[in-house]
Amino acid sequence: MRVLVAEDQGMLRGALSALLDLEEDIEVVGQAEDGEEALEMIRSLKPDICVMDIEMPKMTGLDVAEKLWADKHPCLVVILTTFSRAGYFQRAMKAGVKGFLLKDSPIDELSAALRNVNAGKRAVSPDLALSFWEAENPLTEREREVLRLAREGLPAGDIASQLFLSAGTVRNYLSEAIQKLDAKNRIDAIGIAEKNGWLD
Repeated sequence: MRVLVAEDQGMLRGALSALLDLEEDIEVVGQAEDGEEALEMIRSLKPDICVMDIEMPKMTGLDVAEKLWADKHPCLVVILTTFSRAGYFQRAMKAGVKGFLLKDSPIDELSAALRNVNAGKRAVSPDLALSFWEAENPLTEREREVLRLAREGLPAGDIASQLFLSAGTVRNYLSEAIQKLDAKNRIDAIGIAEKNGWLD
């Protein structure tokens, strides 16, 4: 199978590519250092699978996956992450990502995952799977919008005018979000939502 490796840390990208290239049935056809370059190389080199870091400059791994999904591109995506964030996982599944693995997984686990994905299966690190399935995003889209604006430091009145709501309604949304997240206040609620990837 032909594989592209997209990772912004040069040493890790090189090591990962070299280790994968040692596998008899895997050929690393290219290496990208950011999301934009990964997208260009996927389109020009047409690899079977792209192994992508989630956090990259210019475009994240999830941005690239969403673009490929929208374009109905046949390249399969396997995401590597250090982040156990349920929001990322849910977004990845919606974008047709076939694999979601921890960066510190052994190379044998990654190779096996790539073979499974190439055979039409999904591959998710067991350590990630349980925490992801248990953590569903409890916030409505409107509550997320209000929290995003609150994260920018806007008071209720300014958030209200941006969303064409009354200040009282905004305070109600904030109160609901704080309650749902079992947070102490709005700052705490924003922190909890961010940690889980629910504001992305």
